[in-house]
Amino acid sequence: MRAVQISGYGGSEVLEIRDNVPPPIPQTGHVLVEVHAAGINPFDIKVLSGAYQTMIPLKFPVTFGGDFAGVVTQTGEEVYGSAIVLSGGSGAFAQYACAAVGKIASKPKKLNFIEAAGLPVAGLTAIEAIKDRIDLQKNQKILIHGGAGGVGNIAIQFAKSIGAYVATTVNADDADFVKGLGADEVINYKTQAFEEMLKDFDAVLDTVGGQVADKSYKVLKRSGVLVLLVSQVNEVLAKTYGVETIRQQSTIDTMHLTRLTQLVDNGNIKVHVDTVFSINQVREAFSHLQTGHPRGKVVLKIEEQ
Repeated sequence: MRAVQISGYGGSEVLEIRDNVPPPIPQTGHVLVEVHAAGINPFDIKVLSGAYQTMIPLKFPVTFGGDFAGVVTQTGEEVYGSAIVLSGGSGAFAQYACAAVGKIASKPKKLNFIEAAGLPVAGLTAIEAIKDRIDLQKNQKILIHGGAGGVGNIAIQFAKSIGAYVATTVNADDADFVKGLGADEVINYKTQAFEEMLKDFDAVLDTVGGQVADKSYKVLKRSGVLVLLVSQVNEVLAKTYGVETIRQQSTIDTMHLTRLTQLVDNGNIKVHVDTVFSINQVREAFSHLQTGHPRGKVVLKIEEQ
């Protein structure tokens, strides 16, 4: 089969397209899936760079990738989820992948394979942050940083489905896109200081990190909730502003994926795919994710065997 593998850490240049890779053999508790499409996440870039090699080292060569959508070979069921090696899968950037049964769920009926492949990590992260961490309620106010990104655009949609007031930070080119998602207030992060414009917000979801995270404490009311996806908690600022701060590590499992499927099929959220690349363009796909400021998701289409 054809697969994208790496034999060492680095940038997109270490991604190699290899033919005649033996299909993986599912072990107990796993299924073999014919992969139709695979999503790319910022986390994949960090893994590729070696950022986590001390905590979770890879054994090379290894098939890369996590998010996928495809068909279980034995049953014909259309599924999506994660086949990332770090959680016991065989890697998603391949024509066939093994995935743990606890890391997949039925694909949303409203989505095609391309759209479904872009959903797992981004969708679960957004829903878990807003529902489980923040417990956002109708008429509450939330600031979502990076509203045009993979996590941000789903977070805007879900927050609006709850009935919340949503402010978001984006660049000028993305303003119309996030307004179309339902954002009530759009802030150009390049020319406007959100921390001076907003106050008494109930929650902030920060997908950006760095100084953006530190400035976000100021816009929250006391007892407000700040969920961080990139930065660590600043204990001094949290205490100063009386803010509950959570560093989120999202969970990919059947239960959470099934909830996500229901939200999609009920019309609460849609998946926005920025660009679809072929498996032969995997390096270009990673470069686009890093430098192209995509609106929504970047997805690889996997050719049929």
